Formats: sequence, structure tokens, C-alpha cells
Amino acid sequence: MSTTVIVDRTAWGRLRVSGSDRVRFLQGLTTVNVEQLADGGHGWGAILNPKGRVLSVINVARIGEAFLIACEPEIADKTKALLERYAVMDDVTFEPITGPAHQIWESVVDVWRAPIIDGVNDHSRDDREPQVEAMRIHAGFVRYGVDVGEDNFPFETPLTQFLDYGKGCYVGQEPVFRVHSQGNSAKTLRGLVVDGQAPLAHGAPIKHPAKDNAGLVTSSVTHGDGTLALGYLHRTCWTPGETVEIDGRRAVVRELPFE
Repeated sequence: MSTTVIVDRTAWGRLRVSGSDRVRFLQGLTTVNVEQLADGGHGWGAILNPKGRVLSVINVARIGEAFLIACEPEIADKTKALLERYAVMDDVTFEPITGPAHQIWESVVDVWRAPIIDGVNDHSRDDREPQVEAMRIHAGFVRYGVDVGEDNFPFETPLTQFLDYGKGCYVGQEPVFRVHSQGNSAKTLRGLVVDGQAPLAHGAPIKHPAKDNAGLVTSSVTHGDGTLALGYLHRTCWTPGETVEIDGRRAVVRELPFE
């Protein structure tokens, strides 16, 4: 997909993080290597619990002497509470940022890479619109509470592309590193090209000839003559090109992002 889409991010939760301990604090709490962010740079990552499960998905941008954390509106309060809970003895300040903001997606790659820009854009579109949702699913961009949650590890999702295994210790790092070194993730999020245009329910079971409970659908959208979906697949069934079944419909497994 190469159509330019401007996505409204005004409703997203945004926090300006400042204070003398801001770098050390975020480096030790998030999966983002904030020490390596250049001024104006940004990166996606997560806040994990000590067992390595995803508590929040965040974007961290370096703006001068501060950092800007952004996340979906549904987890804005939760994310702020997590930051405040860990900032017991640290010199860090969290300042809510409001006002219009947007992202510009000129390609599927931009869904994960485009910065969040302050200001109004008259062409901004709601991120639930079908075209925007199709681009999101093409990119494998995860919605918290839909495609990823507290039952998931980051390496089971496209967040794995941003995991920096050389950044040092952070909350939840040990189980993440252990699975990386052993290569024994049980499931992963894949794309699915599904026959037919009927909507798929969140949690719809995925079957494979060798395994009835091969996985579950998380998101889907009608696209052309068929349906695009995201779903978790067991390691025995996640090879791109495999054929699976969802609600009696044929589906082909694809690597994320979709080509």
C-alpha cells in the first residue's frame, strides 16, 4: 500500500518527561533504548511487568532536554500510573500534553516509523476508518487490548523489531532475553489473507490441518475481494505460506508487514 494517509492523534495520551533522572529512569523502565535517541528521534517500545508481559505500548521521542511519551487513549491513564509508580526516588516530572497532533503515513513502513507531529492537519482522519485500519493491519501495528495485552510478551508481536538486546537492564528484561537466546517463543502475531468479505470476530479460532487450536484472530478488515486479519499462531503453524482455516474459510499466513 502506498496511499498517503494522515491519522489524527489528538486523543492520544502524551506526557512530557523531564528532570535530571529522565534518561536513567526511562532506560530502566522501558524497552526503548532512550540513551541512543537523537534529538527529534523516536522509537516504539513497551513497559513490561517483571515477568516480561506487556503492560503498555508506547512511543518515546526525544525533544531537546525532555522526552515525549505517547500512547493510545485507552491506556493513557494506565501508562501515566505505571510511570508514577516506578518514579519513587527519581528526579522526573510528568507533564500532560494536549492539543492537536497527527501522523503522516506515506507507506506501510511509516505506520511504525512516522513521528507524531504537533498541530492541526485539515486532512487528518480517525484511526478507525476502514482505509486507516487496512493500512494499520497491513503494517501489523498493534492495538493494545485487541492485538496485544498483559498476556503477551513483546517478542510475540511486531514490537520485536524494536527490541534492543544490547541496551542493558530494564523491568522485564530477563525473560525477554532468555526467550531470545533460546529461540522458543510459543506463538507469534502473523498476517492472514482470508477468503470472503464477512467480518471475523475478535478471538475467532484458527485451525490448521495438524492442529485444531492453531491460534486466534485479533483484528480484521475487509480489503478488496477478501479480508485481511491479524492473529496469533502456534509455532508449528506460523510459517508464511501455510494454509489455515477460520470460520470455515481458507486463509493464507503472511509475514508482517504484508507485502
